[in-house]
Amino acid sequence: LRQILHLGDSPERTALAFAVGVFIAFSPSYGLHTASVFLCAWAFRLNFLALMAGNLINNPWTFLPIVASSMWVGLLLDPVGPQPQIDWASFGSLMIWDQFRLLWTQFRPYLVPFVLGHVLLGIIGAAAGYFIMYQAILKFREHHAKTHHQAPVAPPPPSC
Repeated sequence: LRQILHLGDSPERTALAFAVGVFIAFSPSYGLHTASVFLCAWAFRLNFLALMAGNLINNPWTFLPIVASSMWVGLLLDPVGPQPQIDWASFGSLMIWDQFRLLWTQFRPYLVPFVLGHVLLGIIGAAAGYFIMYQAILKFREHHAKTHHQAPVAPPPPSC
């Protein structure tokens, strides 16, 4: 965190990179989060470390709350009806392709709420992440300047 707060980028740019990382953490593209961080760092020339720190909001301890809250929000915005009824006892006797087909037909109605909830919470999380990180960077840099008593640089002597 100290390295992120003390980067050479402006506080706005560093906070933006962190916010994009938070949005990626909430995105429904599971399995592609790290690749998305690399792509955004390269394409938008954002700080990789700040992006990755924001992306790490989604980790083994937060994965289930993020997915559950995203699904809850998505279903509030786009209710799809009753829960799917899957006969799990006969599920194991199906061929693998038939298992995927059964799951797809049962859970396809939940795709839009799943994506919608993730994107909406990602936008909210990114906005909050930007504000929090921006304030943290400003406070850290102010504190760092006070505690290290950096003497002002004297102007060069006038040339004759």
